[in-house]
Order: sequence, then structure tokens, then C-alpha cells
Amino acid sequence: MKKRLRVALIAGGRSGEREVSLAGARGVEENLNPERYEVVRYDPATDLARLAADSGDIDVAFILLHGPFGEDGTMQGFLDMLGIPYQGSGVLGSAMAMDKEVAKTVYRAAGLSTPDWRMLVAGEAVDVDAAAADIGMPLVVKPVGQGSSLGMSIVRDKTGLAAAVARAFEHGDRVMLERFVKGREITVGVLGNDDPVALPLVEIIPGDGFEFFDYEAKYTPGASREICPAEIEAEIAARAQEMGITAHRALKLSGYSRTDMLVDDTGEIFVIETNTIPGMTPTSLFPQAAAAAGLDFSALLDRLIELALQETGDRRQETDRGRAVF
Repeated sequence: MKKRLRVALIAGGRSGEREVSLAGARGVEENLNPERYEVVRYDPATDLARLAADSGDIDVAFILLHGPFGEDGTMQGFLDMLGIPYQGSGVLGSAMAMDKEVAKTVYRAAGLSTPDWRMLVAGEAVDVDAAAADIGMPLVVKPVGQGSSLGMSIVRDKTGLAAAVARAFEHGDRVMLERFVKGREITVGVLGNDDPVALPLVEIIPGDGFEFFDYEAKYTPGASREICPAEIEAEIAARAQEMGITAHRALKLSGYSRTDMLVDDTGEIFVIETNTIPGMTPTSLFPQAAAAAGLDFSALLDRLIELALQETGDRRQETDRGRAVF
């Protein structure tokens, strides 16, 4: 009988997305084929020493962490030092994608449209009103290093600006003011290493009472509609898929990613941010897109583990020279 792969399922952690991480891990564990995998759970909040001690017996890690201390390259670096392969991007790509300012700078360098922005840094003397006037109202206020829209607000006029900035600073010492783009929200999943391919688009329509796809709209059952494949013009869909692959490559990502975009009334597409560890419950956006492409959730997990095992430690320190294709 073929030996099962021992999978370290790493979830929980210390970020504001801990509960999202744990929910995703439950879905992953339930859908990993027990005939192929032996799953051992580790929570970085309490189990780092145990993970290090067990490293010699672990074949591959599956990281289900979101936000700081997991999606930002820190866990990836720890696993690199332990010699444990893992799904998804390495230290460099994870860190660049997690930092919204760096990611937007990379998008621009790669020729991708992204809304204009200005930065606020705690402790630095900045005229917030002048920065906002430079961007124009309405605008989006967001922490630079958080996911799941934590600390994010849409500000319609100056009266709400100070409170929105203060709320964003609760989640980090760097805050972005970003030009608001009114349009349809779509997301593009990308799967693969050397020759990544884009999955069918998903359109997200926040429900009544939600101004945008915020934390509650994301994780409250029935709060938003998710249409996959998105009912969008073929030319726009193809362009968005190409942009998703461009973002994936420009940020030095591997394995998989999911890039969020907005399409305005003229058909222009703006890249907003890229997720290197997308939500992974069976009904999350990336698994929905994979299912539309013919990969059910269990098969998607198999594919991500295959991609992880085709990687090397040197590859994670450089430019993602994998061999896998979808």
C-alpha cells in the first residue's frame, strides 16, 4: 500500500482573520482524501515549537493563515528554514502581495491600472485633508497590511475622514487613501507555477445594507451574491484574466493567487489587490472558480499539494522557476 503523505495543516494564528482561517482549515481537512493524506493540525499561536520538532516527519505543509504572521511571508520563511515544502508563494511574493503599497507599485510597473493612492504613516506629519483633496472624494481608507477588508472604509465627504483614518490605524501604522472606483467587483483566480492559467471570473455583488464587500459581507451567509462564471462581456473577461496572470507573475507568485478588480462603466479594469492564500472553504471564491473550470474541491487540494511538492527551497528565494502547469 502506498504511503500516505503527512500534511501539516497550519491554521489559526494571531491575526484578525483567525476565525476565517480556522473555518477554512475545517473545510480543507474534510476534503483531503484520507487514503492519500495523513493530516496533522498546527496552530501557530501555540504550536510553533511542536511544528519545528515534527518537521522531519512532515512531507508537505498546507498553510491556511490569512493576514499578518501567515500570509505575509513569515510562516513561509519559517517553513523554508525547516525544509518543509508548502503550497503557494514563497517569502518574497507573499510579502509583496500583502503590502498594498508595494503591490500597487508593482502593478504600475507591470503596466496594470490601479487606482491612485496616497500614504499616511503613524508618527509622520501629514496633512490628511490635503492628501484626501489630492485623491478626491469619495475615497477608500484602508490599512496597508490587512486582509478581509479589516479596518477599511469608504469616505464620501470630509466629515467621515478622521474617524475612518483612526479606524484604519487600529490595524497597523501605515494607512492608504485610495481613489474610489465605482464599478462591478470581480475576482480572478490563477493556478499554476511556470505556466499559470486564469480560472473563470467570479463577480461579487454585496447585499442590501453593505456598501462594499466588507468583512461582514464576506463571511455572513447570504449577505452577498457570487456569480461564477461572471456574467460579463467576453472581451472584458479575457482582459481581466490576462491581468490576473500579469499580477501573479509581477508579484513573483506561485501555486495560486486571486486578484480582486473593479470594472467601471467604461469597461476599464482596475487591479485592487492580490491574495496569496485565498479563502478555502468549499464555497469560497477560489474553489468556486476552480469548480467552474472542472476541479472539484478535493481535486483542487490535490493539485495545490502537487504544485507544492514540485518546488524547491532555492526557487522560493528567487523567481519561481516551477515546472507545473494546470
